[in-house]
Amino acid sequence: MFGQCCFEEGDIKVTMGTGTFINLNTGSYPCVPNVGTYPLVGWKIGSEVAYTTEAFDSDSGTVLTWLENAGFISNPGESQEAATEVKSSNGLCFIPAFTGLQSGINDNTACCCLINITPTIKREHIVRAALESLAFRVVQIFNTLESKTKIKINDTIKFDGGVSNSDFVLQLVSSLVNKKVDRPHNLDMSCLGAAFLAGLKAGVWKSKEELKEVRKTKNMFKPKAEVQADYKPIFKQWGKAVKRSMNWNESV
Repeated sequence: MFGQCCFEEGDIKVTMGTGTFINLNTGSYPCVPNVGTYPLVGWKIGSEVAYTTEAFDSDSGTVLTWLENAGFISNPGESQEAATEVKSSNGLCFIPAFTGLQSGINDNTACCCLINITPTIKREHIVRAALESLAFRVVQIFNTLESKTKIKINDTIKFDGGVSNSDFVLQLVSSLVNKKVDRPHNLDMSCLGAAFLAGLKAGVWKSKEELKEVRKTKNMFKPKAEVQADYKPIFKQWGKAVKRSMNWNESV
């Protein structure tokens, strides 16, 4: 949060690595845990204490690794090209639940699955459905944070982590939540946040405002009305598929 300069109440950032972690700045007060969300201390500087509410999903980079191991892509970077070679996922729904579904759903017995496979499904449809599912989970968790914390979320979501290299995923998230998505030059924000805090303590920077000049935006994604319109029924259908995946691994 600190490396992304999410200093104000309502600021939000998403880290997409092996898993996805979404943190919302809730200001000087923690929020009550709800549907897999939980409060954390964001930072403490002198008498200033900032709280965040965190939500997570265990599988994001894991999905790209599976696509590669299964032979659908040769490397994670190829997923973007494969996904955009087709105009849609052709009705296919991918549920990214290798380790269940966490925040927003809270079902560790949910199973990873592909639903609505037809004879016309190709490799590219599977890759696209997988990337869509990563965006859909972010949207699901975003909606949970927004409704349960009652905090007005600011206009820009800041992304980092390896999976956020995907333009496809970030553009889809931007359109579905109707917010701008900001991808920085430096995707390793944990290191930058630690450096910022140490630099403030050592006097390298005098204020948090100075840090905003150091953190640089590389790409800004803006909501697209046509994407939002196209995906509204797809996201609804995917939600139905999620319910089919739930309560599957009863021994968990």
